[in-house]
Amino acid sequence: MLSADQQRQQQHIISEFNVKPTIDPLHEVAKRVDYLASYLRNSGGRAMVLGISGGVDSLVAGSLAQRAAEQLRSQGYEASFIAMRLPYGEQADAAEADASVKFIAPDQQLVVDIKAPTDSMLKQLLDAGQRFENEAQQDFVVGNIKARQRMVAQYASAAAASGLVLGSDHAAEALMGFFTKFGDGAADVMPLAGLNKRQVRALGLAMGAPGYLVNKVPTADLESLTPMRPDEVAFGVSYDQIDDFLEGKAVDAVAFDIIVRHYRSSGHKRALPAQPGN
Repeated sequence: MLSADQQRQQQHIISEFNVKPTIDPLHEVAKRVDYLASYLRNSGGRAMVLGISGGVDSLVAGSLAQRAAEQLRSQGYEASFIAMRLPYGEQADAAEADASVKFIAPDQQLVVDIKAPTDSMLKQLLDAGQRFENEAQQDFVVGNIKARQRMVAQYASAAAASGLVLGSDHAAEALMGFFTKFGDGAADVMPLAGLNKRQVRALGLAMGAPGYLVNKVPTADLESLTPMRPDEVAFGVSYDQIDDFLEGKAVDAVAFDIIVRHYRSSGHKRALPAQPGN
């Protein structure tokens, strides 16, 4: 049983991420497609760009974007969706990423391998004298370089197409700070905001996505020393526990403490750059 203070903390966090305890998946799909279409039109943009990783989040966000582009074209407005595949060399779950692209059926697909620029950056750092505490720390830092290289590529593509970059982060990842600052956390629009993980999956199923893609074990797969490590291993709690927390349900004290600790330590990722006061 959580204390009254803990329950207040939980409600404060829920309100910050604007998660509803229940949703109508089809209504959410239609609302978010409309939002993307209106946002792109109002921005004067002509395209939306998103990296497709093979996970459910980019699968759902990409599907929403493709539907929004088609909706705009049906209204006589020029718009397209560009799906980017951004592997680091050979991708372990490339088959799932390809299957996601096939389901989305984007207007355009670009494949950009980020291995060369990532490896070059690491070499430049080491040649300049940068040292790491150990191999694991270096691997973690390189993982963040990978995420930022992917965003460099997406913004370059969006600029060339007079478009916007979409992100695939949702409330559960945002709460846990499970994204790279100025990497996958950098985007012009986050179409999955306000949804937890199980709600993202519900939207995927509502749009007819294959179950094996919707229910695939989530992994950021940024670190080479621990390839395909599940997100939940990194968290120390399950997505079900995080989702329960965001829906206002009871969670055990251990899960509560882990979730709140991640929330507090990652606050800087969700904030604008700090600046001194007057």
